[in-house]
Amino acid sequence: MKSIVYIGADVHKKSYSLCAIDGDTGEILGETKISPDVKLIEKFINNAMKKAQKDADVLVGYEAGCLGYSLYWQLKEKGIACDILAPSTMHRSAKNKVVKNDKRDAQMIATNLANKSYKSVYVPNDHDVEVKEYIRMMNDFKGESKKVKQHINAFVLRLGYRYEGKSRWIPSHIKWLKELKMDPMYREILDEYLSQLELLETKIGRFQHKLEELSQEEPYKEKIGELRCLKSIDTTAAMTLHAEISDFNRFPTANAFSSYCGLTPGEDSSGDKNKRLSITKQGNAVVRETLVECAQVLVRGTVGKKGKKVISKQKGQDVKVIDYADKAVIRLQKKYHRMILKGINRNIAITAIARELSCFVWGIETGHIN
Repeated sequence: MKSIVYIGADVHKKSYSLCAIDGDTGEILGETKISPDVKLIEKFINNAMKKAQKDADVLVGYEAGCLGYSLYWQLKEKGIACDILAPSTMHRSAKNKVVKNDKRDAQMIATNLANKSYKSVYVPNDHDVEVKEYIRMMNDFKGESKKVKQHINAFVLRLGYRYEGKSRWIPSHIKWLKELKMDPMYREILDEYLSQLELLETKIGRFQHKLEELSQEEPYKEKIGELRCLKSIDTTAAMTLHAEISDFNRFPTANAFSSYCGLTPGEDSSGDKNKRLSITKQGNAVVRETLVECAQVLVRGTVGKKGKKVISKQKGQDVKVIDYADKAVIRLQKKYHRMILKGINRNIAITAIARELSCFVWGIETGHIN
């Protein structure tokens, strides 16, 4: 078996700390701190190979973080093998918690590579990354819109105005805000808030329209249509789940996928004591948050009753997929109501529904719908 030289890289915006380890002997072949330049990584690798004095392959690794996939792609262009390490899966010694610096982190990454004590981050294709970044950009604007709404609510409340309607941010609520009688300066402030909100909502609408167009492209059309058969999963949620994961077949089981989403409970057991903890929250936070939001919508309404929107989304889809989606929704709604009747906290119940919903999403994406 051919020898391997492992290069651990602790990467930051302005510097890379590198550590090279001989895979056969565990000897440290070199350590350095460089500016963020792939050419300098190449130079370091060549020097490490000279010290190794043997024909060996090279594997570079760095933790998932601020650089995303950019360094991976740059190394790949140079013909250098690279793994992106999932931080939550890496082994860390107690010493790393007492003394932590870039040099030690690079050593720790190289050691994990050599011992194979980690799981690598899946690198999606370029188009999926583009769609994923587009969706995240849209979500950032949604977050800004939410903040503006909070500012408006707080502002009018400080002035003693209270909206008596049941729902906010519908046309009647907006009309009420625009017709409020207040001093000129206050009126100007509220108008500026409303103007900013209108601008953001217009942009978000444009982004959603673009996402609808993307969902009709050949790589996405079939699976997005199937995911939309599930109540509460619209185009945005379906595209988020599909683009963030890219390849669901890399998860051998539905439980493996829900575990990746961080929706499975942790455990702290010892001897005769068995203690269940809250969910691990490991893995992809965007996917987990999307599933939780979908679960909150899914449990609403009468069990087994399909609304016009769901029927419209299911139009033209495979009967097997529709039956699978309908059975999934009924099962999850019944489970939610059973949990609530038992007095289980609503947030815990919603999280449990989100975990099981992830299993049904995996089933649709991988074709396990029997």
